[in-house]
Amino acid sequence: MTEIKLPMKKILVVEDDPIIIISLEFLMEQNGYQVLTAINGEDALELAKRQLPDLILLDVMLPGGSGYEICHKLRALKKMTKTKIVLLTARGRGVDVQKGLDAGADTYITKPFSTVDLVKTVKDLLADED
Repeated sequence: MTEIKLPMKKILVVEDDPIIIISLEFLMEQNGYQVLTAINGEDALELAKRQLPDLILLDVMLPGGSGYEICHKLRALKKMTKTKIVLLTARGRGVDVQKGLDAGADTYITKPFSTVDLVKTVKDLLADED
C-alpha cells in the first residue's frame, strides 16, 4: 500500500527578536511544518501575500506596523481568509487580547509561553481546516 504524503503546512513566523525567531523556527520545523520568517510588518505582509501560509505566528510589537495592524490588513485580503493567525505578545491585559481578536486573530498567546501549549494550539488550529 502506498502512503499518500500531504504537503507540509506552511507557517510564517513574524518576530523581530532573532533569538525568538530561531527558537520558533526550530520548534515548528521539529513538528513537521515548513517555516518562513519575517522580522517586520512590511516583510510579513509581502511574504504572506506571495506564499499564502496556513498559519501565521505574529508578534504584536514590530517595526513597520504593529501586529494588530498587520493582522487587520491580512484579514482584509480575500486570499488570506482561511489563514490562521496567532498573536504572540508580552501584552496580556484583557483590553490587549480583545484588540487582537477584534483585529482578526484566531487566538492570542502571551509571552512567556509554553512551547508544548504553542505546538498544541498550532496543531489544533491547523486541524480545524482539514
